[in-house]
Amino acid sequence: MPMEVKIPAVGESITSGVVSVWHKKSGDFVNEGEALFTLETDKVSTEIVAEKAGVLETKADEGQEVKIGEIVATIDDSKPPPEEKKTEKRPEKKKEPEAEKQRVEEREKKAPPETGEPVSPAVRRIIEEEHLEPEKISGTGKEGRLTKGDALAAAQERGRTEEQVEAREVQPSADGRFTRKRMSPLRRKIAAQLVMAQQTAAILTTFNECDMSAVQELRAKSQEKFTKKNSVKLGLMSFFIKACVEALKAVPVVNGRIEGEDFIQNNFYDIGVAVGTERGLVVPIVRDADTKSFADLELDIAGFAVKAREGKLKIEDLQGGTFTISNGGVYGSLLSTPILNPPQSGILGMHKIMPRPVAVDGKVEARPMMYLALSYDHRAIDGKEAVTFLVKVKECIEDPKKLPLDF
Repeated sequence: MPMEVKIPAVGESITSGVVSVWHKKSGDFVNEGEALFTLETDKVSTEIVAEKAGVLETKADEGQEVKIGEIVATIDDSKPPPEEKKTEKRPEKKKEPEAEKQRVEEREKKAPPETGEPVSPAVRRIIEEEHLEPEKISGTGKEGRLTKGDALAAAQERGRTEEQVEAREVQPSADGRFTRKRMSPLRRKIAAQLVMAQQTAAILTTFNECDMSAVQELRAKSQEKFTKKNSVKLGLMSFFIKACVEALKAVPVVNGRIEGEDFIQNNFYDIGVAVGTERGLVVPIVRDADTKSFADLELDIAGFAVKAREGKLKIEDLQGGTFTISNGGVYGSLLSTPILNPPQSGILGMHKIMPRPVAVDGKVEARPMMYLALSYDHRAIDGKEAVTFLVKVKECIEDPKKLPLDF
């Protein structure tokens, strides 16, 4: 019986996605673990792989929006692989003597790409990463062999083609005063999620400010030793994650969520850290933040930033957060009201550090100040609890000794 390929659950607040591209066509034989298609949601793009080998039959088109659990393809494992696959004996050849291996490699180098024989590792890597079809690329190497330059040129040409398609979707007005451009499926999903958050929660924001002097001094004092020991810089985000964990412990209701007519109280601390990318905002999750050291937190954050920029975040990186921190200050934001990340009940907004005059022991001094904003679901959290939470964060930042420092 053919196995159904369904859209997997990709997060508590995500109900649908878009099949952006099929890597295999209907009728193709696929092996277990091979990428079938790329699923785009408002949070991440991820490749869905085959759970078993067989012949693929697609049921959804590229660009089609699909719901979680919807069947988009079937894989018939009763059909054998194509005949040409039977001649593939390369795994056994790896065990042959070195001299024989060299002879095999020489034979493979002479094989033209249309035979299906492997190409060089460098070319193979480009083909796999760019999802190219080698049989459609003209080889310029000896005896028609594909070279690295051929693969790179094909990838660039496809990129230009995609840009041309996108350009055709841009419609300038008759007088040239504006242009009309269709929103990408990902952007449309982000827009829908933001509207949903505003319509389903009673969002209220409370503000405070904190003096960053103590944290800045501690970072400057510890930076060299910390970086040398952990191969990562001591940033601000780890302090705020630790401060939020302390505040969540003091005001547990902020670490919960509403589910139907029930309130779910989370007793763990998986903190989402909003990361801006060219494709939009994503929120990878720092797991069990209460048990991690400052170094562990900074390594997690740095790793997520790299994966987000390269588009390599996985679905599991984004699932199950209990609270979110967003730092608009890196873009110069002085003050804003962050929107909740459903189904969470709270989100902390960090902002730009600005020298401002403040009263210190009866005297006016210029101090590095940051505005803090806590948006929360007023259905679950009262104003007193929200203010108490934010004051606790402020106290921990202004006096880092209240945090479990381990460096």
